[in-house]
Formats: sequence, C-alpha cells, structure tokens
Amino acid sequence: MPQRHLETFGNTIVNYHLISELMDDTGKVRIREGKLEAGRPQIITPGAYASTALEGFGDEARQYVDWLKEHEQDIRILQYGYRLRQESYHENLVTDALEPVVERVKSAVAASNDPLSAVVVGVDDPWDVCIVRLFWEVMQSSAAFNFREMQSRKLFENEGGVPRGVRRDIDASFKAANQDPSQIKALGAKLNALGLFEEYQDRFFSLVKSKGGAS
Repeated sequence: MPQRHLETFGNTIVNYHLISELMDDTGKVRIREGKLEAGRPQIITPGAYASTALEGFGDEARQYVDWLKEHEQDIRILQYGYRLRQESYHENLVTDALEPVVERVKSAVAASNDPLSAVVVGVDDPWDVCIVRLFWEVMQSSAAFNFREMQSRKLFENEGGVPRGVRRDIDASFKAANQDPSQIKALGAKLNALGLFEEYQDRFFSLVKSKGGAS
C-alpha cells in the first residue's frame, strides 16, 4: 500500500505497479505501471446520496432513505472518484517466476522513496479490477484522515441546511464555469444531483445568460 493518505483538498496521483502471471503462458509475468488519479474527496448531502440509493431497489431501500433523511444532520458522507491516466501507462513482459519478480519490483519501489507508490499482485485479465480494489483500499485507509481535516475546517457545519463544504464546492464550480463556459452543463447536473438547483437557479441562469446561453 502507499505510505501516504489521499489528499483532502486536492487530487492525488498514485503510481501503481501491477504484477500478474499470464494464464496461458507458463513462466511469463507481466508488469504494468501507470498512474491512478484520485479526485479530491467531496462532501455530499444525505439527500443527494439517498436519491441514488433508491435506484433499482425496493421497500428496504426506501426505509433506509427515510432513516437517512431523519438523521441528516448527524451523517457525514464523502464521495471519492478516480481515473486511470492512459498517457503514463506501460507494461513489460518478463520470463521468471512470480515471487522473484514481485520482490524485485517491491525493492525498486522502496528504493524510490515514493510514498504514493503501490505494488499489487493480481490477475492478468481483467487486470483493471485489481486497480479498482487498490483504489478501494486506499480510499478506506484515507477516509478517517480526510474526515478529520475537513472537520478541523468546519466544512461539515450547517449553512442554510447544507454543509459548508458543499456550499464552497458549489461556489468553486460557479467560478470554474464562469471561466470556462463548457463546464456550465456539469454545474447544472451537480446542482440537480445535490437537490439544490432551485435554490441556485437565479445565479445559474444569470451565468448562462452572461455566457450567451452556453450550457
């Protein structure tokens, strides 16, 4: 595992090394190297989370959503996301047993002193499932740290029924859309997902108008 947590207030690049034996070629090992970019963790409201939790589920999900709404002021939810950066991906195929290859890669990573490097032993196909598992493990180990940093900045405190961190994120999205009108559509989708479009609609349509109807 990487030695550092995911960043709380910015994106994080994790350098992964995925080692796998070829299923149909004895004595061959593939080493994949690439970058996983974890996005800044974002606070989402229980209401926004509830709207997705209901999709495709029945009565028990609805009861859970009702419970979420009832305890909304006491619940903290962070949303994480990632993407694989294809421009930095490459792979090597070596003839050797798995164990010595793993040890060589681990030694090289340790010597690099990169606290955001990870070594994964997994399957050759579908190999990307191994990266999903890596992201899950890194996210799980980072969540408590991220929560504490956000709590120290009082980002979970209520501002008009919405966590302060959500308000700040919306403000940042408005500024970004003002500078780049191509982001206006994503801003509208975000406001809808958060259930806050009606509250921000005057500001949103004012932005659209100022950018000549861009969406």
